Amino acid sequence: MANERLRAALLERGVTPDDLAAAIEVDVKTIERWITKSRTPYRRHRYAVASFLRMEETYLWPDALSPEQSASASESEILNVFPHRSTVPNELWHRLFDSAEEEIGVLVYSGLFVSEDMGIQRIFRKKADAGVRVRILLGDPNSAQVNQRGLDEGIDEAAAAKIKNALVLYKPLRGIDGIEFRLHDTVLYNSIYRADDQFMINTHIYGFTAPHAPVLHLRKVAGGGMVSNYLDSFERVWDSANPLE
Repeated sequence: MANERLRAALLERGVTPDDLAAAIEVDVKTIERWITKSRTPYRRHRYAVASFLRMEETYLWPDALSPEQSASASESEILNVFPHRSTVPNELWHRLFDSAEEEIGVLVYSGLFVSEDMGIQRIFRKKADAGVRVRILLGDPNSAQVNQRGLDEGIDEAAAAKIKNALVLYKPLRGIDGIEFRLHDTVLYNSIYRADDQFMINTHIYGFTAPHAPVLHLRKVAGGGMVSNYLDSFERVWDSANPLE
């Protein structure tokens, strides 16, 4: 049985078996066996292929890792856990975004503390000028979901007001090439802050505002699933959101 996922991934990326063989330094016949005979490569080669194609190892070879190995890899993705967002050092937010070389992503309702930080705004602009894609997802202040979150947190209309405030603070970044804004109306289970393969996940607790909820600091590990799930969640919200005029 052929590995149709690997075959399709190569076609989607416009990569030939010869290209892949040269990139990861193996014989092209080995690549062909991985495709046509569904041979499972050594882990170092699986990781190299997944990195080169920018796809998940577990997608290309779903049976390569046992559930125990996958769980262990996922656990290794946790760098730190902060009991409250307010306990995350400010310089860590700066280092996180400043480390990005390809992608910065922010998924929040307002994330006011980010828009208020002129240092972070300067990082966003600097990174966009360097070719990093910056995507910022804010809640639609007129949506039922934002209104409900305000009621749940006991701040009522202030939830929508905070989003409008963030939009004003982001004005210097709006219209800059490489920085995109969208408004979403999804239920926000977690706020997501991304810099390439590093993520800060601000969980949400019913009845508490975001600064009082825990934050997970994650980094992608080959074979792990936590970061991949949060990334997929971000992309789904982005695809359903409306560009900010």
